Amino acid sequence: MKILLTGVTGYIAQRLLPVLLDKGHEVVCCDRDKDRFNAKKYAGQRLTVIEVDFLNEASLGAIPEDIEAAYYLIHSMATQEGDFGAMEEICATHFRKRLDQTKVQQVIYLSGISNSEELSKHLTSRKNVETLLSGASFALTTLRAGVSTPFSRQV
Repeated sequence: MKILLTGVTGYIAQRLLPVLLDKGHEVVCCDRDKDRFNAKKYAGQRLTVIEVDFLNEASLGAIPEDIEAAYYLIHSMATQEGDFGAMEEICATHFRKRLDQTKVQQVIYLSGISNSEELSKHLTSRKNVETLLSGASFALTTLRAGVSTPFSRQV
């Protein structure tokens, strides 16, 4: 399967990529700066790295039309300037628009916990992205973070 992986330099993608490659998938990785990603680490595997900035819609033309699945692991919280919620909305809108022009069947989106009517600015933004992606032509699977609570076992 040909899979598009966004957020490739992030924590989750760095752990997901080797698994996808080990399973024999062809993976197309998106990065704003191809030089930041160490593709040599995966030499000889079915891996392509493309330069895509999801804030710049014109750059999304680099995404191949024959992808079958995609992981949306983009977030803008680390930005030092601007409104990260607005930036996330722009990225999600551009992603959706471009992927609607491809053969993608399934998108997997990593969201945040959504267990309250009143969410933080960050979680509201994550929920907004989910809403934007859910209206597309592809099937969307949203994975939400859960809360892990320590437990004690009484003997």
